[in-house]
Amino acid sequence: MTFIGVLNETSMNVAYPVLAKEFGVSLDVVQWITGGYLLMVTIVMGTTAYCLRQWAARWLHLAAVSAFMIGDLLCALAVSFPMLLAGRLIQAIATGFSTPMMFFLIFTQIPRERLGVMNGMAGMVISLAPALGPTYGGAVLATGSWRVIFWLILPLALLSLIAGQLTIRNQPVGNSQPFSFLALLLLAGSLFSIITGVARFGNSGWTSSCGMLLLLGLILFVGFVWQNKRGKTQLFDLSVFSQITVRFAEWTYFSLQFINIGASLVLPIYCEYVLHASSLTAGMVLLPGSLLGAVMAPLSGFLADRYGYGLPTRIGSVLIVLGTVGLLVFQAYLTPLYVMVLFIVMRLGFNAAFSNTIANASTLVSKEKSTDVNSIFNMTQQFAGSLGVGVMTALIALNQNNGQGSMAIRTFKGSRLDFGLLVVLAISVLAAVWLNFSRQQRLKNAAAK
Repeated sequence: MTFIGVLNETSMNVAYPVLAKEFGVSLDVVQWITGGYLLMVTIVMGTTAYCLRQWAARWLHLAAVSAFMIGDLLCALAVSFPMLLAGRLIQAIATGFSTPMMFFLIFTQIPRERLGVMNGMAGMVISLAPALGPTYGGAVLATGSWRVIFWLILPLALLSLIAGQLTIRNQPVGNSQPFSFLALLLLAGSLFSIITGVARFGNSGWTSSCGMLLLLGLILFVGFVWQNKRGKTQLFDLSVFSQITVRFAEWTYFSLQFINIGASLVLPIYCEYVLHASSLTAGMVLLPGSLLGAVMAPLSGFLADRYGYGLPTRIGSVLIVLGTVGLLVFQAYLTPLYVMVLFIVMRLGFNAAFSNTIANASTLVSKEKSTDVNSIFNMTQQFAGSLGVGVMTALIALNQNNGQGSMAIRTFKGSRLDFGLLVVLAISVLAAVWLNFSRQQRLKNAAAK
């Protein structure tokens, strides 16, 4: 279910030009079918720490798959953009539950000495799916309507429903306090305001309304932190961030997903608008990197189990920098083939670092707080994806809507800003990873003495 849900996140990326034309909306509006999806996933994930303690995962899985199938049918039958968006938001509920559920079952049922390999498998699912999404969507668009994207995925959801109900078994431990609806409302309002502000920037540049929305998002987030800490109940335990190593890991996890989803969005768009490639070609340039990255995920987990999390994560952060710098420096010479090669480098780096980051963070806290780490990290990586879609699309849309020259030239200029942003984030990941594991090693040496 996680694979299907995450695949569904990005499967419509290559359909942006088609949807914009069919429904008569601009690119910054179309992006809500991905950005809104990720935002809803983020909000739902904010409830999972409580829900996984309160109810058996089997019944949460049942609810998740049911929501996905209902939303999928709405999307396939959509006659307007709002109907399509509504279906996507309902689908997102499934991914919001299934992804933390997968990690929860790993963290609670797998011995720590095998945690690296199992997290590598989970990371393979999460990282392969969003990169395969544009390939899948492009292949469907090349042979038929975008609606077929939803019809083909429906039987897979049904298989997940049957398999999950037959195999998922766990006993919830319950919650001593009721659910904090106010904290969730403040968090949802904060995230929505931020994403909306970013989207408006893409339409008309920086305006007072953009600034007000971003400021409102910040105020609501501060209110969420205060309510979560001072209220009678907590959405999740933010005290896990008292350790600087967990904070480093969180920034790494957030930035990696921003880069992952952002690149999976902007590269197909760049291939279509600037390189004049077909939707099939635009999607296919991501396929080799997706497949090789899938192989890297469990391999990096094996390396983590044998040599520690630092080795594969450091290697991954270096590869991420090399791939993003290549996009920026050689943009004028890019062809679909060069884009494919650079994406392979990025995907190998991403898969080497991504799942090992959350696995390492789970070992830095007590087992009782691993559920909170799971929920927080998965929630923020989905928000990173939503923000990545919003920011990357906004920078392109801003140039498309207000720039000069042909559409290809305007998209080229917007994409250059995107590539520069990816480089900055990749360098920050490299710095955070090296600082994180250097500190962990110092703490380990001090404890040994």
